[in-house]
Amino acid sequence: MSISKNNLIKLATGLAKRIDLNGYHGNTAGHVGCALLSRGGKIYTGINVQTACGLGFCAEASAIAEMLKGGETEIDTIVAVTWHGKVIPPCGRCREFMYQVDTRNLSAKIMIDAKTLKTLADLLPYNWEVSKKSGAVT
Repeated sequence: MSISKNNLIKLATGLAKRIDLNGYHGNTAGHVGCALLSRGGKIYTGINVQTACGLGFCAEASAIAEMLKGGETEIDTIVAVTWHGKVIPPCGRCREFMYQVDTRNLSAKIMIDAKTLKTLADLLPYNWEVSKKSGAVT
């Protein structure tokens, strides 16, 4: 399947709808939506979950979990969009998570904003494995 980056943005934007959870301040879901195109040509999506006590997960992690359920590990292109419609880059945890899922994801295309694509390698020059070999991580 071929899908344009604009269609991935539209798909992720359609998922990003803030949902208040349990009436507690800070417990929300869905204020970030994510869409990813796997190397196998399938589209997977996810939303974030945020709780007041720090539990939760990013939309990218949610979409990657869906991809794993589908039996795939390689990402071709991934985008996250806020409920305000702004494309945002993945956090450091998600960058490392993509690498840990499959080291070949270093060539995955990551949308940084609505016009810019970078590879995971560009965004994660010192992944955990490289840091461990250099002695930075023990």
